[in-house]
Amino acid sequence: MRWACLLLPQLAMDVVLRQHPNPDQPLALVEGPHARRRLHSVNAAARALGLRPGLSLVAAHAIADGVRTAEYDPQAAERARQLLAAWAYRYSSQVSTDFAHALVLEIAGSRRLFGAWPQLRQRLDAELRELGFRHRMAAAPNPFAARALTNIGEGLFFDDDLLLPALAKMPIERSGLDPATVQALQRMGLRKLGAVFALPRAPLARRFGPDLLQRLDALRGAAEPPLTFYQPPDAFDARIELGHEAESSQALLFPLRRLTADLAAYLSGRDGGVARFKLLLEHERHSHRLQHPPSEIAVGLLAPEREAAMLFELARGRLQHAQLPAPVVALRLLAEELPPFVPAARDLFDPRPQQALPWAQLRERLRARLGDERVHGLAAHPDHRPERAWQPVLGDAPAARGKHAATPAPTLPATRPGWLLAEPEPLREPVARILAGPERIESGWWDQDDVRRDYYLVETARGQRAWAYRDAGGDGPLIVHGWFA
Repeated sequence: MRWACLLLPQLAMDVVLRQHPNPDQPLALVEGPHARRRLHSVNAAARALGLRPGLSLVAAHAIADGVRTAEYDPQAAERARQLLAAWAYRYSSQVSTDFAHALVLEIAGSRRLFGAWPQLRQRLDAELRELGFRHRMAAAPNPFAARALTNIGEGLFFDDDLLLPALAKMPIERSGLDPATVQALQRMGLRKLGAVFALPRAPLARRFGPDLLQRLDALRGAAEPPLTFYQPPDAFDARIELGHEAESSQALLFPLRRLTADLAAYLSGRDGGVARFKLLLEHERHSHRLQHPPSEIAVGLLAPEREAAMLFELARGRLQHAQLPAPVVALRLLAEELPPFVPAARDLFDPRPQQALPWAQLRERLRARLGDERVHGLAAHPDHRPERAWQPVLGDAPAARGKHAATPAPTLPATRPGWLLAEPEPLREPVARILAGPERIESGWWDQDDVRRDYYLVETARGQRAWAYRDAGGDGPLIVHGWFA
């Protein structure tokens, strides 16, 4: 087996930075009681100003007045780690969060799909950067050694024959042993892990207990304590608190892009799609008694999707048409309808132009911008009256066919136009010639909407072809019912 470890050393900081469009600005996370607030962690820009973890908030403001601060939230960091576990699940069915501030995943079974460690590492690195998480990676024959290797370098990989020599050179303070044990070993004059491996086991167990031996065996792969493996949840629920009041939908686009990207990562990990999700816009309490309930925006899709750009585009279209009853202070995305995802079939040599959108994406984009009721398909209906021979169908046939569905649309005869007018209107152009007709349509006596018409295919003086009628047996003016392309 081969295991990769993804160390997330600044997870709590990354959770805050990835929610802001300018992550390079100085930021410090604070914790502690109100009277003794201190810095839990700082980003690189704040460290360049002289701020350090453990510094009091008062001293931090004295050093760098106006530095941006946020509350340290360990629960938010753990939720982000669970999101990354869902993302990593696409690469391995054995993903564990048992190690603090890290993920481990078994990658031997992924070689055939994703390539050897250099290719897989490059792919993991690119996707983690896109998601906004700093990290270090290493791979080893067992998860415990992989976790230890992330403490000494980036991208390290050792096979079975090279693992023990590499571990022997590792400083014991980087090995992952608990601090009290490390301090006791250092007092004994031990500096490298190889020196600890060389000690007799029985005296070592009497001095430090069996836990140390189990840890050393796990590092060498002699014994592997069981791990708890991650199972993706059946729903996606994520929330971003803005830290300010947003009064327009434009100000919500950056957190919306982050939420839809997280949803796409979650869906990719579970190899599924989303058919419907909700945006919940949380509003500020304006008085002690008055509080607007969250505004709900439903985003429904005709077919399951999981591409981040498409999910963002659809959500943005719905959001821009929403009326905000009050300023928004938090944005939440909830997805519970997660059917299987089947990618659309593509030709090896795609005939579409490079910038052309696939039909499914274009359809969803139009629905988001124009509204569900304005984008629909057509289905044939068994009625001879032209205006009733077709019915709108929401969704794709056959998936959207229900009680309003009819038979599949037949091929139109050459004498029937593809474009019918919503309301027939008098033909105002002079008729150059009659190409076909008359064709009599007489129907509808059973529902008090009887029609008796003689239809003609005519060509106007401008060369346009129209489908026009007059009352059956009459010689009145022609009424245009449709045009030919």
